[in-house]
Amino acid sequence: MAPRGRTLLLPLAAATILVASTIFLFAAAGARWRPADTGLPVPPHAFSAAAAVPVPVPVPVTSNTTTSARKELSFLDENGDPDDPASASASASGAARCDPAVRVFMYDMPPEFHFGLLGWSPPSPDSVWPDLSTPPPRYPGGLNQQHSVEYWLTLDLLLSSSSSAPCGAAVRVADSRDADLVFVPFFASLSYNRHSRPVPPEKVARNKALQEQLVRYLTTRPEWKRYGGADHVIVAHHPNSLLYARAPLSPAVFVLSDFGRYHPRVASLEKDVIAPYKHMAKTFVNDSAGFDDRPTLLYFRGAIYRKQGGSIRQELYYMLKDEKDVYFSFGSVQDHGASKASQGMHSSKFCLNIAGDTPSSNRLFDAIVSHCVPVIISDDIELPYEDALDYSKFSIFVRSSDAVKKGYLMSLISGVSKQQWTRMWKRLKEVDKHFEYQYPSQKDDAVQMIWRALSRRVPAIKLKVHRSSRFSRSDRGHK
Repeated sequence: MAPRGRTLLLPLAAATILVASTIFLFAAAGARWRPADTGLPVPPHAFSAAAAVPVPVPVPVTSNTTTSARKELSFLDENGDPDDPASASASASGAARCDPAVRVFMYDMPPEFHFGLLGWSPPSPDSVWPDLSTPPPRYPGGLNQQHSVEYWLTLDLLLSSSSSAPCGAAVRVADSRDADLVFVPFFASLSYNRHSRPVPPEKVARNKALQEQLVRYLTTRPEWKRYGGADHVIVAHHPNSLLYARAPLSPAVFVLSDFGRYHPRVASLEKDVIAPYKHMAKTFVNDSAGFDDRPTLLYFRGAIYRKQGGSIRQELYYMLKDEKDVYFSFGSVQDHGASKASQGMHSSKFCLNIAGDTPSSNRLFDAIVSHCVPVIISDDIELPYEDALDYSKFSIFVRSSDAVKKGYLMSLISGVSKQQWTRMWKRLKEVDKHFEYQYPSQKDDAVQMIWRALSRRVPAIKLKVHRSSRFSRSDRGHK
């Protein structure tokens, strides 16, 4: 080859070797390269072996910029997480991402509306809430506990404000403008249970007086006026609680046990949330008592003679009381009813849940935690978080008109095979956690399930608020 040709090939060969070396270095040392973390979704092909060889993006350096202060590139690791020292350090220290389902603003209302009803006195005039570094005031026992929902939700919000709070479904925010919902910490059920009758020299019962104060307090607040109370949450779980304040506060979201004593214009499934009773029976832990270990076929213990919608209990009592393997008996709290019912449900295959004075009763939730398949005879019942939980997987529903037909109920129950019953029993053991009220709340327990049910109301609330404010700005401009 001529000397001139060799002279031209030498630079070309050198350039080829340089490019090949660069490609080799990226393939060997840069095998873990991932696209820069721009905050945008990473397309699937970004990780493809066929993707083009990346070109490093130069970082501009000025005369005042040092190497240590230079902005470093951010990459993603194999799991799609940021591949940088700070992120790795946070992961190693156990830092967890907390993404609550709902942000809640809670009023700092006077203790007379909440823990003051439990006998708690603030240590100073400026104190509103108990110090949760010590055990909180206890809720009274007995039947009071059935409707203690507001107590558990309030404690959960208070704890969520703590720097050491576990990650829950709701978090309390300090500014109502940052909140999805506004929570009203009024222990309405306890107020009804303890203070419904005037105590001399009272002329007005404390329960009624507190509700009147509550209406005045809320309707004058800017948080209420902003959306007319549509984003407020008020717990009134006892069917007779909030009797005097229901109508004026009806724009709010109510947390209820059922709609049996509420007018449709005041409460409905479209606006409000159903919460479970706090069960009285003991949760059946490590339950291995299957079909053959439960000698009683059908179980009911409770008040038999009820008014209003509860007349069906009497009919079923006379129809079933002499049936084989059926236990149908009167029971009350006074004769250790909760303990006896717990034992009876633990040893029964099916447990009757019959409408009483209202469509719902605590008996359903006692049956669930006892893993006794509920037989629900209550045409107007609404169930907690039924939009997320399919009760037909672990319960049997019977229309009232069918239940009172001679032989119908026993034929239906007896026809459930061991295999079918076992499937429902296993499902009961999976879902019973959703009906446990706990402090601190635990993943998917009753407290967190209620917050999630409330979070699913937020889009509808926003839609309602936005639609109602369509012309508000133009109306103001023409006045």
